[in-house]
Amino acid sequence: MEIVLSTADITTVAADAIVNAANRALRGGGGVDGAIHRAGGPEILAECIAKYPDGVPTGQAGWTTAGNLPAQYVIHVVGPNYNAGQRDPALLESCYRNALLLAEGLDVKHLTLPAVSAGIYGWPAQSAADIAVQTLRERPTIVERATFCLVEPRLFKAFTKATAAGK
Repeated sequence: MEIVLSTADITTVAADAIVNAANRALRGGGGVDGAIHRAGGPEILAECIAKYPDGVPTGQAGWTTAGNLPAQYVIHVVGPNYNAGQRDPALLESCYRNALLLAEGLDVKHLTLPAVSAGIYGWPAQSAADIAVQTLRERPTIVERATFCLVEPRLFKAFTKATAAGK
């Protein structure tokens, strides 16, 4: 899989599916989650409510339409909240593994992704980048390209270091 780093707004990058760093309720929120819901329109929230009335547990994922976004699907992953004490790296790894699993079921070849849990949830940038890149590199998949949209310079720097390692 090719891993691409971008500073673009995730809601503007064309792909087969966009990964959303969602909260457990899948009802929209702040940061990337709020931006995706605002740009995608009310269809995303309506489908989240219909398909996942009880939300999704941390580390797990669900999918919906992408509404008005330049993609077919949104894959919603619930990252661990580092600031709230959810510090098990396996939970963060699980987000990326489950996103890939859903992507394969949807025949997705190009994903755009945020740095899950590295924003308001407080996961340390370099650790988040290392876990994301390692998980995507290690898991066999039909996904051909993963574009990380990293608008914060600290995240772009961390992902640059993570992608350079192990080449």
